[in-house]
Amino acid sequence: MRVLLEKRLNLLLALVLLLSIARLWIISLHLSFWVDEMVTVFVVHQGPDHPSLAIAPQVSKSVYYSVARAADSLFGVSEVGYRVPSILAMALMLLLITRLAARLIHPDAAWFAVFSCLALRAVNTEAADARPYALGMCVSAAALFFLVNWLDSNGWIPAAGFVVFGALLWRVHLLYWPIYLVFVFYAIVRRARGETKVSWLTMMLIFSSLAIALVPVAMESLPILREAHAHVIVSAPRWIQLIYALKLSLLLAAFAIAGILNRLLQRTSTGGSSTRATSELSTFTSISSSSVCLILAWWLIHPISLFVFSRLSGDSVFVPRYLSIALPGAAAAATLAAAMFIPPSGSAPRWKSAALILGVGVLFTVGNWRHPWTPHAPSDWRNASRAVHALASADTPVICPSPFIEAKSPVWTPDYPLPGFLYSYLSVYPTGGRQVLFPFETSPEADVYARELSRDTLLHAGRFVIYGGLGPSGYWRDWFLKQPELTGWRATSLGSFGDVLAVVLEPASGAR
Repeated sequence: MRVLLEKRLNLLLALVLLLSIARLWIISLHLSFWVDEMVTVFVVHQGPDHPSLAIAPQVSKSVYYSVARAADSLFGVSEVGYRVPSILAMALMLLLITRLAARLIHPDAAWFAVFSCLALRAVNTEAADARPYALGMCVSAAALFFLVNWLDSNGWIPAAGFVVFGALLWRVHLLYWPIYLVFVFYAIVRRARGETKVSWLTMMLIFSSLAIALVPVAMESLPILREAHAHVIVSAPRWIQLIYALKLSLLLAAFAIAGILNRLLQRTSTGGSSTRATSELSTFTSISSSSVCLILAWWLIHPISLFVFSRLSGDSVFVPRYLSIALPGAAAAATLAAAMFIPPSGSAPRWKSAALILGVGVLFTVGNWRHPWTPHAPSDWRNASRAVHALASADTPVICPSPFIEAKSPVWTPDYPLPGFLYSYLSVYPTGGRQVLFPFETSPEADVYARELSRDTLLHAGRFVIYGGLGPSGYWRDWFLKQPELTGWRATSLGSFGDVLAVVLEPASGAR
């Protein structure tokens, strides 16, 4: 009977997993690229050494572009094709976290860890994103997997795997440096507690090899760090942002699901009595302290490190996508919270039942079935460009503000050469018309140029279009409508494109 129950649970769990992946990952693959994904296309086609990338050297410093280049060679410039590598990397990450959860928490905890990952919206966002973050989560999970296996077995093959994936991780993204604190912390805890046969000397040799492999990345990172203030896109984080980044709601949900389920099953099995044997208190009591330390470090160290760095340096890097590498750690912490209510022996049905409840909850809540076609990133550049292209004739001015903060004088000029990083979106989704390049935000030089343009060109053109990100484009739309030369003109939206703006400015009916 119990074997039959487990088989049915496994089938249901597999079905819910497939439906969740289809709804949360696959369904949004065909939607428009957002700004950073178009940078991926730009780097692949123009090369990481393109002169326009000198203003933001950190952009092209990732091995991810080799993966994206392979996707481009197979599928061309396709939204689906460019996102396939992230789907595969995230699927492999889920597989790795099942192995880690089974080793660190309980052999039957794997399904719960998987659905804990899918409960995090950012995990699903990065799974369908042509950017390096899914690859980063996969590589970090692989490095941890090999680290745990090396400390368990004292074997050279897992040690080599740890060094390889550890050396690769910082090359995926330059802001992944805090994860190395997790590796060192866990290894020291295992060695200090005598929970590994790896000697201090061997441990030093392996970590020294990893450090040597990372020296070239460190040498590249230091000059970029000195210029970090020029690329800051968010203000210094507040404490409430750190609390939100820790995903405490997921831990509370896991805690509640396991607790309520355990209470119901206890009453069913004991005829209403809530007593149980002390030895069956919970799985948590049988988890080693070193495993708890690893999970907590995986969950906490990266977001706390970037939070402290952002507060102390004044150069904020506390951006959700940069924090995504810690999300599998948050899922593992949620699984650890659930372990507090699940007994260590004969617990497979309870773990799988709890996972099924969580999975169904994820499917119906995170799935957002009321708006099934809502994209992860609210940017419809593709349809915005089509709307502009349909309207603009060859001589229609199309004002294109850059979506990047680096687009300012002296790097930005009216004759900025295309194709270029600051206007990479024009390479992917062209507009037609006569493109007029504007900076991200106003400046004395930009104001002078805009006044001359409105007086000498736009007024005589009869109408013009503004196409770009909502913030910069909205600013310039309002700026032009205030100019005396354009008194009586109006702005008409070409459609709803999320955080992309496409408007035509022309004289109102009856205006001169």
